[in-house]
Amino acid sequence: MFSYPPELFDLPVYGLPSTQKQAMLNRVMSQLSQHHYQHCEAYRRLLDSRPFNFTSAAHTEQFPVAARLFKDLALTSIQSSDVFRQMRSSGTSGQASKITLDGESAKRQSQVLVKILQSWLGKQRRPMLLIDAPSTVKKAGAMTARAAGLQGLSFFGRHHCYALNENMELDIEKVRDFFSKYGKQPVLIFGFTFIVWQTFIQALAQQNINFDFADAILIHGGGWKKMQDQAVTDEIFKASIYKTLGNVSVHDYYGMVEQTGTIYMQCEKGVLHTPVWSDVLIRSPQDLSLLEHGEAGLIQVNSVLPTSYPGHCILTEDLGTVFGEDDCECGRLGKYFKVHGRVPKAQVKGCSDTFS
Repeated sequence: MFSYPPELFDLPVYGLPSTQKQAMLNRVMSQLSQHHYQHCEAYRRLLDSRPFNFTSAAHTEQFPVAARLFKDLALTSIQSSDVFRQMRSSGTSGQASKITLDGESAKRQSQVLVKILQSWLGKQRRPMLLIDAPSTVKKAGAMTARAAGLQGLSFFGRHHCYALNENMELDIEKVRDFFSKYGKQPVLIFGFTFIVWQTFIQALAQQNINFDFADAILIHGGGWKKMQDQAVTDEIFKASIYKTLGNVSVHDYYGMVEQTGTIYMQCEKGVLHTPVWSDVLIRSPQDLSLLEHGEAGLIQVNSVLPTSYPGHCILTEDLGTVFGEDDCECGRLGKYFKVHGRVPKAQVKGCSDTFS
């Protein structure tokens, strides 16, 4: 079993200065590489194909696994008898990434997700409106990223109400009933970006229906590819939310099934933030060299969470830019960045892409 440094998960979510955070990541990420090298044959072959001393390398120099390899290889560091849950991505190609979790990994990911979200939502559970259908979390088989998102965020709500019926159509009477009961209270709204836009905001607009929530937080994620196809920007999305729902604080987030439990929340200044247990690097699409702040390139995500599979260093197919570290105007420490979209010709895979 992998052993973490004492009190690692008691660190402030956005409160550790860069020098201390980087030193911690260097130590833990090197140990994770050794752990997965010993326990995952496919990962060992990948590292052996690119000889370097990963035991002493900084976390920025650790070998990143391309996210798409989780579709092609059995990347697991546990025995089949220890599998507690299998996660899969929600792609459109029919071929999904498969992530295996043991009980300790699932528990750790849930605990970190709680810590991250409580830093934004507080500890008081709010009446919750979920922009999806109840059946999404009840489907048999491996849990999808979308179902995991709904289930994970549900922990922060009470009096849960699903806004869509089983045909993924707006159930306006349920929404009206939810608003009549809780519209003047602090509420939480959650859904995946394209689903929120198409089945909720657009459906309300077509029926000329508006609500005036007194104090709502809307958290959404899952990618912007379909939104960009419709020329819907973050600014247009937020403006439509305010017009349709009233006093709502809107926060996008970035995350992926390959690093479940780690999410990057959007602050009031419109940028995404790295929690203390993870980091974001930007690499050149041409030669994978590390780029400076302000330069756009491929996003690499590093996380201390994955022990049941080698997902601690992942090279995504997303393009982004890191703008700085420890100096965001919102006051949170850590790197802050934006995601620009997918690499051209890369397979589109977002958490909500199974719905169209």
